[in-house]
Amino acid sequence: METTFDVIIIGGGIVGLATAHKLNKQHPNKKILVLEKENQVAAHQTSHNSGVIHSGLYYKPGSYKAINCVNGRRELVTFAKEHKIAHDICGKIVVATDESELPHMHKVYNNGIANGVEGVELITSAQIKEIEPHCTGIAGIRVACTGIIDYGDVAKKYEELINASNNGSKVMTSQKVIGFEKSTDTTTVITEKGKFVGKYIISTSGLQADRITKKEGTKTDSAIVGFRGDYYDLTEKGRSKVNHLIYPVPNPKFPFLGVHFTRMIKGGVECGPNAVFVFDREGYTKTAFSFKDTAEAFGYRGTWKFFAKHWRFGLDEYRGAFSKTYFLKRLRKLIPDLQMEDIVAARCGIRAMALGPEGEMLDDFKIEKNGNAMHVINSPSPAATASLAYGGEIARMATEYFNLK
Repeated sequence: METTFDVIIIGGGIVGLATAHKLNKQHPNKKILVLEKENQVAAHQTSHNSGVIHSGLYYKPGSYKAINCVNGRRELVTFAKEHKIAHDICGKIVVATDESELPHMHKVYNNGIANGVEGVELITSAQIKEIEPHCTGIAGIRVACTGIIDYGDVAKKYEELINASNNGSKVMTSQKVIGFEKSTDTTTVITEKGKFVGKYIISTSGLQADRITKKEGTKTDSAIVGFRGDYYDLTEKGRSKVNHLIYPVPNPKFPFLGVHFTRMIKGGVECGPNAVFVFDREGYTKTAFSFKDTAEAFGYRGTWKFFAKHWRFGLDEYRGAFSKTYFLKRLRKLIPDLQMEDIVAARCGIRAMALGPEGEMLDDFKIEKNGNAMHVINSPSPAATASLAYGGEIARMATEYFNLK
């Protein structure tokens, strides 16, 4: 088996695969290897998100993720059409239910206009009822270009294209990275099953990003802390109360969008998620616990500073995690006639939150570079929507930093 490559990418989530796909297109003479520790690609954040094709509405104008969300969304939709990946540009509404939300709602609307999001319009209470008869609000925003897709399917198509290239590039699963050996011109990546030699290393390791960075020998002052989002499914009766996507006006003090209703591309409607600190970065149950993950999180001063700033919000989120009644109460802000029998507990996902040493949430891209390695510490939401744009940007940075020709 060939074990020498020009670039080795660690992490087979949607960003790592998109980066490999873009590098392949930009440098068809280079052999790219993607190493994924699970037995299939896209096993964590990629396949546990809500499947929304985000518009670019929320992000600060001119920011890295605002630009890349809009460009990436358009590229993703073109890619999905080209490769016949099921998707639906069904649109969504963002609904204000209280006068206090109106200033931020207008800010969100203005962000969308500034970011060049097409099909954005302010709507009245009556128009909300026309679009979503069971939803109640005093004003809202309609976003026509928002859609739904299965990002696991997108990631698997990237994998297929990489493996189909005729330059020796490939994706290998069940290859957990456990160490690195450095030499003058190359790095040997050691997995539980073998060794692979690369001239250049790129890590896109998501929930394990800080650990892989430090293991490779690159310093970072950031740490990854996991936040779990719990979802409920609407029953057949409940599904009749939602036509498309319904979102609240987000709380400007916290980086999550609030519980919302999402029609899924493969059927059904989800509602959620909340956002609670996890004691196991990859534990997809409410009681999952890892001593290592917990010790590392509480051993980092940024975690404590984050908790000090947001403890009230955190306690409220935990109430929703363990009380169906409280979760339903939050959902009823948008759909007042939703009943207990309309929702059933479903899956959860875990988001990698990158924190700085002062407890600040890293809101945009963060990449650490050292020697022949680049580490993507933070590829923030909307990483799935913007995967082709993010992948293209990481490939561009790699081309420049590694002087690829």
